Amino acid sequence: MSEKLSELLEPIAAWFRSLGVPELIVHWGHPVMMGIVIFVVGIFVGVAGWRGKLLEGKDKDAAIKNRSAHRQLAPWLFVFLAGGYIGGVLSLVMQRKPLLESPHFWTGSLVLILLLINGVISLSGFFGNKASLRAVHAYLGTTALGIMFLHAVLGLNLGISL
Repeated sequence: MSEKLSELLEPIAAWFRSLGVPELIVHWGHPVMMGIVIFVVGIFVGVAGWRGKLLEGKDKDAAIKNRSAHRQLAPWLFVFLAGGYIGGVLSLVMQRKPLLESPHFWTGSLVLILLLINGVISLSGFFGNKASLRAVHAYLGTTALGIMFLHAVLGLNLGISL
């Protein structure tokens, strides 16, 4: 399946190769950009979400401000991660490296699935503003963020090994 996916993506990768992008950028561009997304945007979104939750009964204005920041940036985090996922896959195809074989690929896939589920929970209005689903949302998002950190370590190891 890995080879078929690579074959399918090869025309796109060949077009990017034709642009003469330096090897350093092809090899390390994805890790650098996604590291910024994970460690800056990801942490900010997670912290804002938890602050909004934990400040609920203590400081209403701060809770609202943090929830608003979380609500505004979380969709962008997903968009950047999804775009980075595509970029990472294309980077491997451009370098003629196998897909679907590294733990880095699978942790990236898992993060997107978890965040997609979390987005559905949120967009549903927590299915009637249920406290239990708000808790699931918080812990699922935290789990996804933890997997993102593991994903970054696995990506660094993959980049060094290629």
